[in-house]
Amino acid sequence: VQLVESGGGLVQPGGSLRLSCAASGFTFSRYSMRWYRQAPGKERELVAYITGTGGSTNYKDSVKGRFTISRDNGKNTVYLQMNSLKPEDTAVYYCNLWTGVDYWGQGTQVTVSS
Repeated sequence: VQLVESGGGLVQPGGSLRLSCAASGFTFSRYSMRWYRQAPGKERELVAYITGTGGSTNYKDSVKGRFTISRDNGKNTVYLQMNSLKPEDTAVYYCNLWTGVDYWGQGTQVTVSS
């Protein structure tokens, strides 16, 4: 299993970023996928979740209405569209697969600052 995140960067408050996670080594469409984040000095937290078909999603309360998780099973990729970004969204964002075993990408840094 390999998960490779991309799309992070520095953005001003109110700005947008789109994260991508390219997956390989497993049957992508069979598994739910998750985005987590970890801010300095804080525990890693679940941000968003999407089922294998993409038919159901769920979000951390603080990102509802601002973030959208989606997936393209033809490209084995899961996305996180982040709008109206706030400084408190600053963190390393990780793509996650759970099969009974946790798999993680290397993470991508998102910094929201003026």
